[in-house]
Amino acid sequence: MNNDILPATLEELLAAILTTGQKLLELFTTPGWRQYQMLVIVALVAVSMLLSLITRRYWEDWARTREGWPKWQLRTLVLLMRRLSLLYFVVLSWIVYLVMQQATWPSRSYLIGVVATLATALLVIALVARAVRNRTLRLIFRWSMWVYATLVALNLTDTVASFLDGVAIEVGALHISVLGILKAALLIGALITLARLASHGASNALKRNDDISPSMQVLLGKAVQVLLYGWVLIVSIRTLGFDLTGLAFLSGAIGVGIGFGLQKVVSNLISGVIILMDRSIKPGDVISLGETFGWINALGARYVSVVTRDGREYLIPNEDLITGQVVNWSHSDQFVRLDLTFGTSYADDPHVVRAVAIRAAKSVKRVLSGPGHDPVCHITGFGDSSVDYILRIWISDPTAGLTNIRGNVFLALWDAFKAEGISIPFPQREVRLLGDTPETGADAQQIGAE
Repeated sequence: MNNDILPATLEELLAAILTTGQKLLELFTTPGWRQYQMLVIVALVAVSMLLSLITRRYWEDWARTREGWPKWQLRTLVLLMRRLSLLYFVVLSWIVYLVMQQATWPSRSYLIGVVATLATALLVIALVARAVRNRTLRLIFRWSMWVYATLVALNLTDTVASFLDGVAIEVGALHISVLGILKAALLIGALITLARLASHGASNALKRNDDISPSMQVLLGKAVQVLLYGWVLIVSIRTLGFDLTGLAFLSGAIGVGIGFGLQKVVSNLISGVIILMDRSIKPGDVISLGETFGWINALGARYVSVVTRDGREYLIPNEDLITGQVVNWSHSDQFVRLDLTFGTSYADDPHVVRAVAIRAAKSVKRVLSGPGHDPVCHITGFGDSSVDYILRIWISDPTAGLTNIRGNVFLALWDAFKAEGISIPFPQREVRLLGDTPETGADAQQIGAE
C-alpha cells in the first residue's frame, strides 16, 4: 500500500465530492437558468408519460404483428415496451439538450445533459443486463454500470480513477491496484458473456447445417467453446498483470498433479472426443447398455445423456461407452428387427398358423411391409405341449418403444387366432400323492366302463 499517495488522494476525492454536492445544491436553490432547466426536465417527464399513455396501444398492436422475429429481438421489444416512458424521455431530453446547446450558452443546458445521460445509461444498462443470466452477477453489473454512468455524468471519473489507482499492492515489478482489479473484473465479465453468446450462436449455426453429421456438430461446438473460454482465461491473466512465462514451470507441476488426481475425468473427456470423432453414437440413437435402454438426448464432454421410455435420464460416463459393450439399435440405419415366440396346438395346421400370424403382424401400424422387411413366421420345433413358432417383424422407429410394439403384435395374434379357431395350449401335468396305489390297466378299463 502506498501510504504517501493514499491520504492526499483521499482528501482530493472527498473535496471533489463535496464540491460537486455544493454545485448540485446550488442548481436547485439559486434562481435563474438552473431552475428553468429543472422545470424543463419536469415538463419532459410529464410529456413522456403522456405520450406513453397515448401510443402504448398502437405499439402493442404493432408488436403483436412481429411473430416472425427472432426470440432475442422479441425480448428486446418487450423490454422497450415496459420502459416506453423512459424511452420517450431519453429521446426528448437529448433533442432539447442539443437544441439548447446550439441556441444558447452551454451552461444553460448542463443539468438537462446530465439527466439525459443518466436516463440513457439506465435504459442501456437495462437492455444489456439481460444478457447476464446469473441474477447475482446481473445485479452487480447493473449497480457497477450505474455508478460508472453517474461518475461520467458528473465528470468525476478522473478523480475516482486516480484514487482507486493509488490503493495498490506492489510486489517487485507487479502493481495490483483496486482500479486494475475493477477494470479486469469488468473486462472478464464482458468477455465471458461474449464467449457464451458466441459459442451458443456457433452451436445453433452448426445444428442448422445439414451437411455436418450430429456428432461432428457437437464436436465442433465443443471445440469453439473451449477455444473461446481458453482465450478469455489467457486475456484475464494478462489483464491482471501476471507474466505467463514465469508461471510456466509452476503451471506444469500443478498440471501433473491435477492429471494424477483427475484420471477419471480426463479419461471421460478423451473418451468423449473419441466418441464424437468416430461417430459410433450420435444424438437420437437408440442404445442398450446393461439394463439401460433409451435414446441419446445429448453428448457432453464428460457423460452421455440417455433418456428411457419411463422418462428417466441416465448420465452415463463416456468411458463406459468406450470400454463396455453397447448395442446401438440405429447405428447404420433406423430399421430394427424384433423376434416374437409363441406356440399352438398340434391339432392346428402349421401352414394356416403361419399365414394367420403374418397377416396379424401386418395389421399392426408400426410393423413394416415391403421387400426385405416383410414379417416372416417359422416353425422352430415340436415342444412337449405345442408346436413352437418364431415371428420376425421390422420397425423403423425404435425411439417409440419396443415393449409396446411387442404387446400390440401379441394382441393382434390373440384376436386372429381366436377368430380362426386356433388354440394356444398350456402344459398339463398329472399330480399323485405319496402312498396312492397306482392304477393298473384293468382298473383304468373298469373306470372307463363306468
